[in-house]
Amino acid sequence: MNSNNGTHDESVPDHSKNESMRDQSKADQSTHDQSPHDRSENLPRIASPDTPGNSSNASNASNASNAFTVLVIDDEESARNLCAEVAEEAGLRVRAAATTEEALEILEQYPVDIALTDIRVPALGGIELLRRMRASFPRIAVLMMTQYGTIETAVEATRLGAMDYVTKPCHVEELRSKLERLVHGLELEQENRVLREELRSRPGFGGLIGVSSKMQRVYHLIEKVAAHTCPVLVLGESGTGKELVARSIHYSSARRQRPFVPVDCSALAPTLIESELFGYSKGAFTGALQNRRGLLEVADGGTVFLDEIGDLPVDLQAKLLRALQEKEVKPVGSTERIGINVRVIAATHRDLEDSIRKGSFRQDLYFRLNVVQVKLPPLRERKPDIPLLVNSFLDKFSTPQRTVRSISEDAMSRLMAYDWPGNVRELENSIERGVALGSGPELQVSDLPTNLQQGTAPRIAGSDDMVPLEELERRAIFRALRETAGDKLAAARLLGIGKTTLYRKLKEYETVKLPAI
Repeated sequence: MNSNNGTHDESVPDHSKNESMRDQSKADQSTHDQSPHDRSENLPRIASPDTPGNSSNASNASNASNAFTVLVIDDEESARNLCAEVAEEAGLRVRAAATTEEALEILEQYPVDIALTDIRVPALGGIELLRRMRASFPRIAVLMMTQYGTIETAVEATRLGAMDYVTKPCHVEELRSKLERLVHGLELEQENRVLREELRSRPGFGGLIGVSSKMQRVYHLIEKVAAHTCPVLVLGESGTGKELVARSIHYSSARRQRPFVPVDCSALAPTLIESELFGYSKGAFTGALQNRRGLLEVADGGTVFLDEIGDLPVDLQAKLLRALQEKEVKPVGSTERIGINVRVIAATHRDLEDSIRKGSFRQDLYFRLNVVQVKLPPLRERKPDIPLLVNSFLDKFSTPQRTVRSISEDAMSRLMAYDWPGNVRELENSIERGVALGSGPELQVSDLPTNLQQGTAPRIAGSDDMVPLEELERRAIFRALRETAGDKLAAARLLGIGKTTLYRKLKEYETVKLPAI
């Protein structure tokens, strides 16, 4: 604390010091004519409260460094002080203002994460202040307070971008619960933003998103095969991102400056595949008015991506095998062969070994393509990546006219409980639909596709007998840790809770042996 100007520094006092600071603030108020804005600066930054007897100055300082700041805006001093106390107990830094003008001044000068504002605060009013915050500070989560609690007021506030509202006089538990929910959302958003930046800084991993252990193995394989020119076979269900893997391999390799040519073998008519792949000469067939290079020749020096190779007709499989072995192609209608230098990456959602047994895929071509195999996990097997994917898609589809920057806990729970037969592509389509049809800054269950709205939360496997709630909670946490290979951050996202909550629960369970992971 700086005794010369009567303001506090950013250090974290213990609870006894907090009380003395408040007493000193009251004494200063009785001898000086301070404005509410000045008084707001006397509210100290504090850490999350620890259990008595277990706290330490070091841990408090660590918690404070990660704390969020709440701006309390209310012209009633008693309400302002109550909200400040509740926010401090929730581990938030607090600033306060008695008018909208003071609030806007603080917003211009200091970083604020949450705004807790009365709907009738002078002079502009809470609704107009909300409009201005949404326009100038769109990342601030706004919680409205109204003594009327009318549906019309709440609807208007949420339509304009408020995350939630509480009625006055405020009930401490309700206010604390809603503040903690906002903090939880901000923690997830902050974590996802950091993870997105890490992924964006990863060279050559374009649109691939995921931090689960299975995706880390995919990244490791990509890094290894990118240094070579051997063929790669990418396996995975439809919608898992096989082309993104192929692009990542290409743009991580020495061929990155040369063409990347994708070929969808399932989309081309059988009569056109040969001419598309190998090219044709003038007069080879009706309509062949000039020579045309095939895609294998176009990709010379680069990479050709043969998507859905399992759908390639058997007779063309033999011609493709010869081209790859001989490193040359013969255009349709030509007697000359043209040398090629391409890397081949093939992909399919089919079980090629089963296709070989059925005679619909050549075994020799399979061996030629399957030098290195990259198997993409379906989304249901990497659910810890769902929050990160959702956040990325919200950024992708939000526009200045329709900004949706977060998702409600209920909606996220539905997404986490669903099995996603269409994988990442289905999730992306669901988020795009939600952004298009949603009416607020937060994606709600009602904005999701009908099948997700009617979904239910997953049932924890185990006995059907009645089990204490604490035991169900413990099982869910240990199960999440098993599914995320012990990654606590990923487990917290999977459970839909903050990382601090997970750490606290694990500390409570420290006498219980963690199941093998």
